[in-house]
Amino acid sequence: MISRPLRRVVLLWSLAAVARGAEPAIDFGRDIQPILAQRCYDCHGLESPRAGLHLTSRRQALAGGRSGLPALVPGSAEQSELYQRIRSPHADEAMPPKGDRVPAAEIALLRRWIDAGAEWPEGLRHWAYVAPVRPAVPSETRPGSGHVNPIDAFVSARRAAAGLPPAPDAGRAAWLRRVSFDLIGLPPTLPELDAFLADRAPDAYERVVDRLLASPHYGERWARPWLDLARYADSHGFQRDDLRESWPFRDWVVRAMNADLPFDQFTIQQVAGDLLPGADPQVNPDPFIATGFHRAAPTNVEAGTDQEEGRINQVFDRVNTTGTVWLGSTLECAQCHDHKYDPFTQRDYYRFFAFFNQTEQETAFATAKATANLAFTGPFLPLPDAATEARRAAGEGRLRQLDAEIAALAAPGRAEGPRSPETAPAAPDSRLAALRKARLKASQELARIEGPRTLVMREVAEPRMTSVLKRGSFLDPGERVEPGTPEVLPALAPATGRPNRLDLARWLVARDNPLVARVTVNRWWQEFFGTGLVRTPEDFGIKGEPPTHPELLDWLAVEFMEGGWSMKRIHRLIALSATYRQSSRVTPELLARDAENRLLARGPRFRLEAEAIRDQALAVAGLLSPKLGGPPVRPYQPPGLWEAKVGGDRVTYEVSVGEDAHRRGLYTVWKRASPYPSFLNFDAATRAACTVRRSRSNTPLQALTLLNDPVYVEAAAALAARLVREPPAADVAARVRHGFRLCVSREPSPAEAAVLAALHARQLAAHGDEQVAWQAVASALLNLDETITKN
Repeated sequence: MISRPLRRVVLLWSLAAVARGAEPAIDFGRDIQPILAQRCYDCHGLESPRAGLHLTSRRQALAGGRSGLPALVPGSAEQSELYQRIRSPHADEAMPPKGDRVPAAEIALLRRWIDAGAEWPEGLRHWAYVAPVRPAVPSETRPGSGHVNPIDAFVSARRAAAGLPPAPDAGRAAWLRRVSFDLIGLPPTLPELDAFLADRAPDAYERVVDRLLASPHYGERWARPWLDLARYADSHGFQRDDLRESWPFRDWVVRAMNADLPFDQFTIQQVAGDLLPGADPQVNPDPFIATGFHRAAPTNVEAGTDQEEGRINQVFDRVNTTGTVWLGSTLECAQCHDHKYDPFTQRDYYRFFAFFNQTEQETAFATAKATANLAFTGPFLPLPDAATEARRAAGEGRLRQLDAEIAALAAPGRAEGPRSPETAPAAPDSRLAALRKARLKASQELARIEGPRTLVMREVAEPRMTSVLKRGSFLDPGERVEPGTPEVLPALAPATGRPNRLDLARWLVARDNPLVARVTVNRWWQEFFGTGLVRTPEDFGIKGEPPTHPELLDWLAVEFMEGGWSMKRIHRLIALSATYRQSSRVTPELLARDAENRLLARGPRFRLEAEAIRDQALAVAGLLSPKLGGPPVRPYQPPGLWEAKVGGDRVTYEVSVGEDAHRRGLYTVWKRASPYPSFLNFDAATRAACTVRRSRSNTPLQALTLLNDPVYVEAAAALAARLVREPPAADVAARVRHGFRLCVSREPSPAEAAVLAALHARQLAAHGDEQVAWQAVASALLNLDETITKN
């Protein structure tokens, strides 16, 4: 059910009207269509409407269904069957027949709309399918408080209409911690904190944001949500969850984001980098590596798997993921039939499918037996690597040396020269045989030298025929279709001839595409504020929630496109807004009027992601490695988890040592059938499918993880050593203050300091060991709700 979000939107508009002292003018697209979509379209939508009643157009609603009664009588709600049914107290008449009743606020809106004439513009397109136009920035609403940042003008106007004041600033320390987590995923160091607190220059905030945007760790932080979207993992998935080489794609994402690769190019390279004119992997492998986005789809290599069915399922995954990531649309609902709510037909789906139906087969039977396991065949792209080239050069040199010795020994009339002690006793023929045996071994060793490689997309030589698959079954093809895009969206104009993936990629980021920029900036807003301007980032369709700030969403989308598709530019704008700088403190009034902060009358506050929680613990402990990139690492996890899995390559989980044990969570190996357990406890995605937003839970397992997981125990021990070693004054109060500032970037209150000092005293009395006592304090600090929360 998503009725509660809709109810909140209706309530927010009502609050704004009350504050203005007047009922707001009803807008069908904003106020009425979402109610019909949420309450009525399940039964009276586009496909097979019950009782013959369509509620997707005014004409059909006026005609009514099989009963002959009109659903709408413009000007009279009392005579309208729609109104009477949604307010009926009788269970056999009330609509909808199942689920929650329609809330009073929505019923009141419907009554006002019908009584006012039931205006329903014919041909009205859903807001998300109309290209955004830059709206005028609202004029100042409060004298003397001019907004430099347009974001604040939009938010302030919306908030003022609801009669809500802004929250005060969060304070410098709180803002620095917030923006550090949001831009690089790490807490500020104490030198950074102290420098910012002392910096009273007018551009102090700007310089902090610019420093963070320039950090190499920016790409690591922002790669995390993109890898969730890309369903990136280091294994196939399914029962035979073998490991595979995907990590160069992950590193490409980090590099691209650090370089602020324009999002249109970021998109084109991932969807079709292999098809770019003049692309040469020997000259520049990056566009090819980028196509790993769609090679990240799970691959079934289990024995008995039908190869064509597996290939078709991968294409389904690529279509559905593209629709979710770039279009914010549930295209998968048209896989078996026309979409029930949105204007996507099944034919639209398979025309889109045809773009991704042209790549090479990625599996092959390992033997001729039909029951044999499937081999994972690529295609792969070998990558340049200095260490590998050095090993190959050494191997080739050894072969040349052996060839020379064999030639010298086997030459007719060879002169016998002095022999080494190892060969002196052997007859010439025996020595020749030994050399040839050594050469064979050296040749085999050279052949086994493999450098890094990665999975890439590659087109087949001859185009495949694509058909509509009846009910989504690959065994039941129907009408043949050519590559194309949904008819409700702007038409695709291919560069030449038959459209291909490159044409699709360029269509996605064309200026007239109404969805891509909106969907993208909305996801970024979600990362900063916890919830998007559209609460349903995966669904901008009719069943999705409308934006709370539609003008702001459109302004950001246009600014994004016209600003060169720069991700860092939009992030800078958000991070420097007064809206973002607000305190996250909740007052009783705000809680009552806007519990979920949809009007942005306070700053964001929510738990950190799984990777950031671990990264922070290692960072404040002084253990975190700053190393970027490379193959996945294996930090501690309970023994036997991989080995216990049925099927697969039976790889033993060998715990990384040294620096690799303390790498950022981004680099932790991601095995789909057995993800890193402490990440799962904090709601990380399994990445079996595209994940647009992670859930955010609060469970006892999380506290137990922070207390008992050896990674956090080690972090607590290292933090304790810092508390003993670093404060200039070797006393309990100084050490408590130091630990508190490291973990939450602020001074402890007297009460908080007293609690931690008392904990130290009890542990010291019990164990007689300073390290043990301070480790207890460090563990408590790492377990604080404030430590694992961005506020």
